[in-house]
This record gives sequence, structure tokens and C-alpha cells, in this order.
Amino acid sequence: MKKYIILFVLTIVLSSCVKEDFFGLSNYGNIKSIVVSNQASNALINTNEFTVEVEIPAGVDLSNISIQSLELSSFATADKQVGDILDLREPQQIFVTAEDGSLHAWTITSFVASATPQLDNGDLNQWYKTGSDYFEPGKDAASTIWGTGNPGTQILNKLATVPFDLGNGNLAAQMITLDNGRLAGTFGAPISTGSIFTGVFDSDKIDPSNPQAAIDFGTPFSGRPEKLRLKYKYQAGEVNKNKQGNELGYPDMLDIYALLEIRLGGKTERLATAWFRSSDNQSDMVILEVPFTYGELDATFPDYMKPVGQDYVSSDSASFVLPTHIIFVASSSFDGANFAGAIGSTLIIDDVEMVYKE
Repeated sequence: MKKYIILFVLTIVLSSCVKEDFFGLSNYGNIKSIVVSNQASNALINTNEFTVEVEIPAGVDLSNISIQSLELSSFATADKQVGDILDLREPQQIFVTAEDGSLHAWTITSFVASATPQLDNGDLNQWYKTGSDYFEPGKDAASTIWGTGNPGTQILNKLATVPFDLGNGNLAAQMITLDNGRLAGTFGAPISTGSIFTGVFDSDKIDPSNPQAAIDFGTPFSGRPEKLRLKYKYQAGEVNKNKQGNELGYPDMLDIYALLEIRLGGKTERLATAWFRSSDNQSDMVILEVPFTYGELDATFPDYMKPVGQDYVSSDSASFVLPTHIIFVASSSFDGANFAGAIGSTLIIDDVEMVYKE
């Protein structure tokens, strides 16, 4: 039986890896992703023109922008690395050398971020088809800020998050808690929970016993919204069970939350929290507004809303500092990461929006 587990994991990993390289020396010299200090959103990368545009909030010293992460084509190298400084008062260049020795000159520019940013594709109307013939939210894999757990479950022919047509071409995200079948249940993965999040699903880190191990949550963001607003409807499944298949004494619940964070120098601190968890069935699409609470959450807030393994920003800075990242998560079963939930729980969301003070 252990052989089947190994084959199952290898199949997931091998089927989800897509590489640029091929037999022979690769001529790819692309910047695949880049994050610099104070970046307000995902970099706009144009592989045809060899250009990168990064969004920086107003008031930031553009002469001292540091590279925080840099991902290149397989086997390529660059004349810049993490920690190097870019003076983005003027266009800067990064020279990338491909495996075959060809040189690619990339131009890096910046533009001023909006004071009231929104999440790209927050209306969830854009969905692209993956190489495995299913749909993920976003314009394409390279530019999307959104992820789902589908890369880890599609090998079982399970897609827990799919586009949903509300009519007149208005798409939304539908999340369903699915039965993985008897074999998967035997090995501690009885369900797949529908979810959508800002971040990246890394197929190289798939761990069937820990669904979140493969997820790098969050995307660059620099606004201070007052509220999280979206449309949703929800139907909880009939029987809520834990990982062992035992019925729980409470109903399944949806989870929708947004967290503003400051990530600097390898440290992450929580700036603000907006969280909605509910078992109430909602048969029609309705508008939900959840306020952001800035700074530390006091004892009136439930423990699940509080950070684990990280601190809050200091109380004196919570009233004015800008975040560097936002995490948004919506899930059909709140405890799906522990394989607990009710089969059939269904959450549909649309029009995710940040609301700012006028």
C-alpha cells in the first residue's frame, strides 16, 4: 500500500511541473518574477519587450530600492541578485545570461502606486485554462495574483474551485467541499475544500498530509482600506466531519478573511485584520462588508483571528504605516486545511473590493 502512496505523490508532482528547459542548452533568459522593496503590486513583466514595471507608493525614496526576490529562467544567471540596490529614479537594466550564453537586457522602470489600490481581477471575471485543461482565476499564470488548491487535487479529477456563471457573462468563483473517495480517506485526506487565495501554489512543495505546505500566501499591496466588501452566497453541507470521519457537534462554516501585513528584513508583522466566519446559509448573492481592525486584536476577538508565529506591528505605527502585502482567503469549509468539513458545502463569491474612507 505504501507503494501506491509514493506513486500518487510522484504523479502529482510530475504532472504539475512545467519547465522552460528542453534537451540542449536553453536560450531562455527571462525574468519570471521579481519583488523589490516597497512594491505595491505584482510586477508587470513583458517577455516580448524584456521590460519590467514595478508599482511603488508615493513618497518612497526611489534611489534606494532593493531587490527582495528574483526568479529567472531555468539555468539562467543575472548581473543582479537579491539585496542589490536599484535607483529607479531612472530606468535600470538587469542583464540575464541564458544557459546557452545568450545575453538578454531587461529594463526595469517604476510608476507611482494608487493610494486606494484594488486587487487585480477582484471581480473574478478573468479565468485562464491551464496546461492540465482546467481553469484558474486570472488573465494568465504569469500575471495572476490568485491561486486555488486545484493543482494538488486535479490528479484525482477533483476541482474544488471553478468559475461560476452568474449570467450575462459575469463570472464568480465557486468553492465546493468534495469527497476524495475511500482510498484518499484511508490515508488521511478524505475531502478537498474549495478555496481561493492571493498567492502562489508551488507544486514542488506538495504534501498530501498538509494542503497549505504548497501555498505561498499573499501578494504585494500598499493600501489602508477601511472595509473588505464582496458578494457571496453559501450552503453548508449536511454532515460536518473531522479528518477521521467522525461527526462533529457543530455545522460546517465558510471562511472569508483579508490580512494586511508588513514584510521586511525576513520578518512578517500583522497590520490589520478583516474576518468573517459563518455557518448561516445564504441562498441569494448578497453584499458582505467586513471592517478592518488595525493593530493588535484584543480579548473580544476570537483566537482564530489572531496571528500565530508572528507579531503585530507596534501600536504607535499601526495608525499610519502602509502594508507591504495582503492575504485574501475564501473557503467553503473553515477547517479544510485539517481535512474537516461537510461534503457539499458550497461558497460562491464575486466582486472582491477594498473600501476606503472618502
